[in-house]
Amino acid sequence: MTDIETRDETRELTARELLDMLEAGDSDGIRRALADEHSADIAALLADMPPERIAKVLLLLPHDRQGTLFGYFDHETQVEMAETALSRRDMARIFEAMPHDERADLFSELSEAQQHVLLPGLAQAEREDLRRLAAYEEDTVGAVMTSDYATIPPHLTVSQALEHLRDIAPDSETIYHSYVIDADRKLVGTVSLRDMIVAPPGTRVEKVMRRDPPFITADAPREEAVGMIAKYDLLALPVINGGEKLAGIVTYDDAMDVAEEETNLAFQKTGGVQDITMSIRDAPLRLLYQKRVMWLVLLVFGNLFSGAGIAHFEEVISAHLPLLFFLPLLIASSGNAGAQAATLMIRSLATGDVHIGDWGRMLGREILVATALGLTMAVAIAGIGLWRGGADIATVVSLTMVIVVIVGSLIGMSLPFVLSRLEFDPATASAPLVTSLADICGVLIYFGMAAWMLSIPAPL
Repeated sequence: MTDIETRDETRELTARELLDMLEAGDSDGIRRALADEHSADIAALLADMPPERIAKVLLLLPHDRQGTLFGYFDHETQVEMAETALSRRDMARIFEAMPHDERADLFSELSEAQQHVLLPGLAQAEREDLRRLAAYEEDTVGAVMTSDYATIPPHLTVSQALEHLRDIAPDSETIYHSYVIDADRKLVGTVSLRDMIVAPPGTRVEKVMRRDPPFITADAPREEAVGMIAKYDLLALPVINGGEKLAGIVTYDDAMDVAEEETNLAFQKTGGVQDITMSIRDAPLRLLYQKRVMWLVLLVFGNLFSGAGIAHFEEVISAHLPLLFFLPLLIASSGNAGAQAATLMIRSLATGDVHIGDWGRMLGREILVATALGLTMAVAIAGIGLWRGGADIATVVSLTMVIVVIVGSLIGMSLPFVLSRLEFDPATASAPLVTSLADICGVLIYFGMAAWMLSIPAPL
């Protein structure tokens, strides 16, 4: 008996053990080892294996688990397996077992040639459903909705409706909420499984359903669906098409996936990085270079203004060299204050907590907060100013600190509003952009204050 066969079943399965069983051809051992493993954990074990080995393990599992597990792989792995590691027949079976929205996403990622190879292996109804879901544009609600949902006619009794749910449950992604539609498939209400269980068996569904439920159109931005699910605390949000007919639902877990993706993209933008939708670990070096280089090059030229400002005040600097000691501190404080304000505003605009019309009110509040922050930081640095340069330098540094923190904060707060007004993504007001603008302003303010307060004429 091998070490693999005597493995303690209470101990967590490792990728090495799974690979050893695979190389030994121990198919039964793999089935037993994975029988009680969650699909997400299996996907993690297989993550670093080549597609051919992943496919071998995948095909050893029951048909229904194949579709579930396949959905846990990242899109790059899914596409590679579909195009190189799985036969058309196997891929068609996996497609049939996948949630409708996930297989539509994968279908959109495949090459046109691979799509034509795959479609004949699907049943007619599956092909039509796949084409319909894949036809929606990527950033719309239709692209993330699923057609796996339960519908009930309003005239059924509660007992009839529960029997109906038993029949359709295997093909529905969720039955906790069912959607009541009329003969024209128009949405007239929703009913929860709980409400039907506690209602008398002879009560008609239309008596216990909730009328006028929240809904969204299929062509709406998908971020709106995320916001509505969060606002109304829904497990799923019904989606209607142009004819006000029920077209699908957006489930809570799909909304979480959208929110996570949008958050990742926003973080990338605030760092001055263009959209990277694939895993950073697996991204080609060329892609990482291309996505980062543009902002860095642009900001290099922008930062030339800081150098020009320093050169403009050479006489001021040469007369008071201790000023240079405080230059990095002051411009960094301005940039940090701006980055903080920009982060708060970008997030508030994205969540709807703040709107464009709130700019005036937020401006006044930011001035008060930034002034308090600047005064606090000025007090903290005043003693160092006295030590390094005397009372005059300390006064210049302290007053400059207050002003640059206010200016940096206003830049960081206002730029997202300006970009929103111009219909650009507020996240484009990235930390590198805000800090660069704050740096330029900080240099000019600092040496301008020094030239004025130390009675040294600035060069024309």
